[in-house]
Amino acid sequence: MRVGLLTREFPPDVYGGAGVHVEHLAAELARLVDVVVHCMGGPRPGAIAHQPWTELAGANPTLGVLSTDLAMAAAAGDRDLVHSHTWYASIAGHLAGLLHGIPHVVTAHSLEPLRPWKAEQLGGGYAISGWCERTAIEAADAVIAVSEAMRTDVLRCYPGVPPSRVSVVHNGIDTVRFAPDPGSGALDRLGIDRDRPYLLFVGRITRQKGLTHLLDAAELIRANAQLVLCAAAPDTPELGAHVDQRVRDLASAGRSVLLVAEPVPRGDLVQLLSHARAFVCPSIYEPLGIVNLEAMACATPVVAGRVGGIPEVVADGTTGILVEVDQDPDGTPRDPARFAADLAAALDTLLDDPELADRLGRAGRERAIGEFSWARAAQRTLEVYLQVLA
Repeated sequence: MRVGLLTREFPPDVYGGAGVHVEHLAAELARLVDVVVHCMGGPRPGAIAHQPWTELAGANPTLGVLSTDLAMAAAAGDRDLVHSHTWYASIAGHLAGLLHGIPHVVTAHSLEPLRPWKAEQLGGGYAISGWCERTAIEAADAVIAVSEAMRTDVLRCYPGVPPSRVSVVHNGIDTVRFAPDPGSGALDRLGIDRDRPYLLFVGRITRQKGLTHLLDAAELIRANAQLVLCAAAPDTPELGAHVDQRVRDLASAGRSVLLVAEPVPRGDLVQLLSHARAFVCPSIYEPLGIVNLEAMACATPVVAGRVGGIPEVVADGTTGILVEVDQDPDGTPRDPARFAADLAAALDTLLDDPELADRLGRAGRERAIGEFSWARAAQRTLEVYLQVLA
């Protein structure tokens, strides 16, 4: 079987969970089938890279994405099946399927209708990204959702898709790369005080990841705690400036908040995860959350909102603490002050009880090893391929 994986991200240019997914899925699938990865951006080993048309420089970035999709579709003619990831590559898969008469499988890592704040980032391009996603998902031979919650969202947002066409394949985690690391060089380089507990956030500065709610909670948590924010790539300059100002305000109020605005190397990230008292995921929309698996694999407990696919990863009271979030249809907490207070209370529970944090962390690593492997994800994905090729 010859499979074409179509994606925006591929190492070394990986900034989100979808890129991590494709990286590891490609490696595991290569043990089972003939895989070629088509990605966007500059040339790199392990993939065929495609660039947007130069004539579109300066235009809305979604148009450049579409031009790259055309190149991907044209290049996939030697494949028996194409498998696209996110709206960025979904039209490439859709057109490849039409052009070459081959099946198209879509993995839904998130859904555009459930991320309305992206209009702030993309302008009119948000309407285009939504069109790309809807067209591809509704026409796909199979849709893979990364969680049961995502499957429910797919069927709710796109009711024309037959339920029999939507399967669930959870993300995996590399528990060799992500494992407890006793080293502390990364902490020393960043100036983290090893004599005081710290809480860790890792994610993009986007409304989806709920960073502003965590900053609200930071006013309420134990004063001796440190908050380390590995937060980069703001959706808009205004959102980035807002976060910067909130961090300065917290520092002026005597709170210890460290903002790391540059991407953190994987080795440093593992050390940061390993030594944190807790990892906090304040997301208001999270189809699964690979970053929570990364924390669990490093034996760090997770405090997160009970949203999306997070409860399928984080076992409340066993590997972490889940916080209830009453949300509007667009995901915004109806009572943001309550959400922040509940986050703070859960974090204080672990700050006050290091033995509980250690117990939850060890259980999290056991769960990551036992239930979330990329080999399992690849095998389940292959089963979907065989179904559509039958």
